Amino acid sequence: MEDWAEIRRLHRAEEMPIKVIARTLGVARNTVRAALAADGPPKYARTPAGSAVDAFEALIREQLQAVPTMPATVIAERVGWTRGLTVFKERVRELRPAYLPPDPASRTTYEAGELAQFDFWFPPIELPVGFGQSRTAKRLPVMTMVSGYSRFAGATLIPSRDTEDLYAGWWRLLSEQLGAVPRTLVWDGEGAVGRWRARAPELTLDCQAFRGVLGVKVYICKPADPEAKGMLERFHDYLERSFLPGRRFTSPADFNTQLAGFLVKANARRMRVLGCRPDDRVGADRAAMLALPPVAPEVGWRATTRLPRDHYIRLDSNDYSVHPSVIGRRVEVHADLDRVWVTCEGTVVADHARVWAWHQTITDFEHAVAAKLLRRGRADLLRPVPDPGSGDQVEVRPLGTYDAAFGLDGLDDELDGQVS
Repeated sequence: MEDWAEIRRLHRAEEMPIKVIARTLGVARNTVRAALAADGPPKYARTPAGSAVDAFEALIREQLQAVPTMPATVIAERVGWTRGLTVFKERVRELRPAYLPPDPASRTTYEAGELAQFDFWFPPIELPVGFGQSRTAKRLPVMTMVSGYSRFAGATLIPSRDTEDLYAGWWRLLSEQLGAVPRTLVWDGEGAVGRWRARAPELTLDCQAFRGVLGVKVYICKPADPEAKGMLERFHDYLERSFLPGRRFTSPADFNTQLAGFLVKANARRMRVLGCRPDDRVGADRAAMLALPPVAPEVGWRATTRLPRDHYIRLDSNDYSVHPSVIGRRVEVHADLDRVWVTCEGTVVADHARVWAWHQTITDFEHAVAAKLLRRGRADLLRPVPDPGSGDQVEVRPLGTYDAAFGLDGLDDELDGQVS
């Protein structure tokens, strides 16, 4: 190769004749002529030695022409091949495509604003939730989202997979992280969203109400079809390999804080499938999506009840105190992923941070003091007091008066004598 390059340089740049080049480099003049006539650098090509399968190639083609999908082992038996199958299978693999119809794979592409995939990720961790309790991943899921066009990813930890928490987390991903609504929302058969029944998808009433407010379509993937949400599966794998290792979490809030910081970096990384970053395409993606509805859908916990005498309401196995001034009246209980609040005729009578631990009693100090004062005032109210109209004192009779009225005087002395 070096001689070939030098011959061409001396002839073209130095304009040396063939005879001088041959004498200078110590090569034959025919070698110089061949180097100058070649269009490219010299290559070593060894003549194929041939293979034992060559003699059977015509028979192999006959079998493939009859049945293109015939297994290589069957072809070997039919043509009388008695040697090793490795080289025989390799030759069949080379010849088979010529007898099969073309089978091009479809490439999935997404238009801007077309869809986003949603699912749950269960990180293999145990997370403290307060009050000495901790939760495993199955009971503390992470709702995830990936947009089809931009590959913009979002995720948030929610208290449970209950319908109320699922839709609250779903709305948080759309309103706070994505900031728009894709035209199609894809789920993988979540019970609170919908399932395939009788070979057709069936959405729950809660899902119908939610998508009706947003004005979008909800698509339920067929069972046992993981390729339908491949973007999310890769995102979950990326979280397990890049987010979890080396991290410690002290609470659900700490987990969501660290996750939010990681997503900022994840959406700013260059993706080979896109040739750019998700942040570079999410602007066009949002522009093609539907705007958030002017009135947010009703998500989270909603209930109406009459406040009992102990002035506590129960939500997700926990008891939260309410101001005792509304005991016996109708109150509305509201809760989202972070707060629990109670209203009575539009007035807030309780507001607590939501506790993710189970079977706890949460008491507001103001409510406890108010209950104590109300109990003391009620005792004073039930005592005899002067009649404010006449000013007369209400007489408090001794118990002996009632004994005399019913002829019970001396009964105690008689009983004492009998006992003694």
